[in-house]
Amino acid sequence: MKKTFFFFILISILPLQAGFAAEIDSVTTRKVKLDNSITIINGIINQRIQEGVKNANEYQEYIEEIDVFVEEENFCDEDVLYTELRKAVFQSYTAAWGLKGYELDVQLRRLLAKQSYSLSLNDSIYRDIDYLEGFSLKLKELSDVVNIDGYLIGLDKIGHFFAEGWQYFELTHHDDKGFDQVLEWGREQEAGKFGYTTTGVFSFADLVANFNGWRFWNKVLLKEDDPLKGVIANFFSRPYITCDIQVAESIKRVKVVKAWEVNTEFDLADYIDGSWDEGNNCNSYADPMIEEKVTLRINDVDPGFACPVKTEVCEQAREKYGNYAKHVLHPYCLIANRE
Repeated sequence: MKKTFFFFILISILPLQAGFAAEIDSVTTRKVKLDNSITIINGIINQRIQEGVKNANEYQEYIEEIDVFVEEENFCDEDVLYTELRKAVFQSYTAAWGLKGYELDVQLRRLLAKQSYSLSLNDSIYRDIDYLEGFSLKLKELSDVVNIDGYLIGLDKIGHFFAEGWQYFELTHHDDKGFDQVLEWGREQEAGKFGYTTTGVFSFADLVANFNGWRFWNKVLLKEDDPLKGVIANFFSRPYITCDIQVAESIKRVKVVKAWEVNTEFDLADYIDGSWDEGNNCNSYADPMIEEKVTLRINDVDPGFACPVKTEVCEQAREKYGNYAKHVLHPYCLIANRE
């Protein structure tokens, strides 16, 4: 009776949360051959960034037209830019109201249908997880996997990159949280509504995607140094978008006119590495029962499977993330190939 009551409580309170979490099976899909999707993904995102910049500039022009009290030098509103970029990236007019990572995940599944691999939950290593153990898994199918520069990566990671990456960025820039605090907050979310609570699975690869998402949003205007780059590399870095003088329009209006311009194209290769792949940056599970169920299925699918699949990837990730590695890498990845 209590179990039935708890089940109905879950049904009533978790549907809104369910959209936050998606999982992939990186074991059953391990040997699938897929074409590299990075060029297509870059094309989609760069087109959407251009759209966001265009809309931000048009919004600014509209405000100037209807409000005679707008100061002449009031160009390039940063809040407007970030809002319009989020709307464009997530293709949602309500992007400013909440996270849209799952919606972006679903869009990419459709746009990359010929390059991705879709696996039914009932055919996956998670098939034995029941409703109470992983409620969100039962509400929707697994996310698709794609080949990105040779790594097997779930499209849900792209949603994390932009959505939770924005959340990280907002916490550091608007709530004055330190970067270590934000990374710890991200782990707490993965242990809650993004992982253990809804799917029973804690994805360290999600945390890597979140971290790199902060780096993306920071590079939009590049107000802070990239925490993974040295002094020289940060000195020569350029933001994706700058506020530039519009020469022709300035001459036409006989006054200085500025607008947002894209001067550096987005390239996912600047952020991707092997720790985005859950076969290397292993998952953890909410309790031993879930782990046992998943492990048995893994043994059925691939008896020789061991995570991390490529230990050298973990070595590279430890070097890349440095002092932040403990926040984003699974313990197995942290100790792989250490003497």
